[in-house]
Amino acid sequence: MFLPFRTFLCVLTILLGGLLLPGAYAPTQAQDLDALRASGAVGETAEGYLVARDPSFQAFVDQVNAKRRRIYAERAKAQGVPVDQVGRVYAKEIFDDAPPGTWFRGPDGKWVQKK
Repeated sequence: MFLPFRTFLCVLTILLGGLLLPGAYAPTQAQDLDALRASGAVGETAEGYLVARDPSFQAFVDQVNAKRRRIYAERAKAQGVPVDQVGRVYAKEIFDDAPPGTWFRGPDGKWVQKK
């Protein structure tokens, strides 16, 4: 009886995974991330990772990306897909949730700003 419930929880976690990414950060860090994205100090990539457009924020970016890598790896393992595929899926959700003014680097390497 325990196994089916555990399986249900695993499936639920996978299905809701995209909704959990913003919750992976402490509230202060999420607020900092939104402020940095809106200011253009950091940007997002089509691969689902953060980039420091201002080098003084590299340590913050490294911290956020380490959390994202762990999440992407867990989801990829659970779904049996490559990690980079999971990152690209999350990138779409990150774009949708990001504040106006956020810079995004597309697969072609060009930067565009969210309106």
